Amino acid sequence: MLNEVDNARPLAVAIMGPTASGKTAAALAIARARPVEIISVDSALVYREMDIGTAKPSAEELAAVPHHLIDIIDPLDAYSVMQFRNDTLRLVAEISARGKLPLLVGGTMMYFKGLTDGLDDLPTADAAVRARLDAEAAEIGWPDMHARLRQLDPVTAERLAPNDAQRINRALEIIELSGKPMSELLARRAKPVLPFELLSFALETPDRSILHKRIALRFEQMLGTSDDTGIVAEVARLRARGDLSPNLPSMRCVGYRQSWDYLDGKIDRAGLRETGIVATRQLAKRQLTWLRAMPERIVVDFMGRDPAGAILAHLEGVQK
Repeated sequence: MLNEVDNARPLAVAIMGPTASGKTAAALAIARARPVEIISVDSALVYREMDIGTAKPSAEELAAVPHHLIDIIDPLDAYSVMQFRNDTLRLVAEISARGKLPLLVGGTMMYFKGLTDGLDDLPTADAAVRARLDAEAAEIGWPDMHARLRQLDPVTAERLAPNDAQRINRALEIIELSGKPMSELLARRAKPVLPFELLSFALETPDRSILHKRIALRFEQMLGTSDDTGIVAEVARLRARGDLSPNLPSMRCVGYRQSWDYLDGKIDRAGLRETGIVATRQLAKRQLTWLRAMPERIVVDFMGRDPAGAILAHLEGVQK
């Protein structure tokens, strides 16, 4: 049957990979060959009004195949791993019931991990501890706080950017409240059994320089030819709403934070290009770090002749 494997659980397919690895293109190619619906696994695509900097699929691409978890919340709001997990469990069941193959496509590795490993049982937030950590960060900066985390919990620090204030604060808070690093606590939890079989593919390439070139090209395309086009114009429109700030999760997305700094006059256009590309490369590095910790993934070279064809061939072998 279309969506069943040996244990009779519905089958879902994950297409993971670093930014600019061609995940959307591969998913759309598969959709032309199989009846599928796409579940976005991207913490930026959930936001409405954020299209250019998130490389959101075009209107034509969205119309070609059903997509889920795109444009579902306002940039003023937040979307948690728990919400993603609950939504995805529901969507996989609904898509499978319609006789289609659920394709989980994206690069937000924390969402993938939350789905497959379950939600954590970590200490609840402590407002006083968070406020004190924020005050310390205001004095020394988040990169120094990240350095502190690296000494206390190098595994978690490796996955976080030096300016990821929200997650660095949370990781340090957990250490203070529990006396143990977050990575150790997460490693102890029992892995849940999903109600479906998840076959995971990762679009990677052994030549990192190729990925870097693709990242640079895509960011330059996002910038456009002037401030009246591209991501700068998009962020300017968002700022004009008057209710957003650079500290919101939406505005901390790569490209948006740098464009906000540009519009504040903190960097020039050349600096915007440089910092945007560097931040995107750092994001890709963190995504690849997450992927290397997933030994069950099937690696597909995105520079190969036909990545989507390779995935389809593997699926045909599994479902015989």
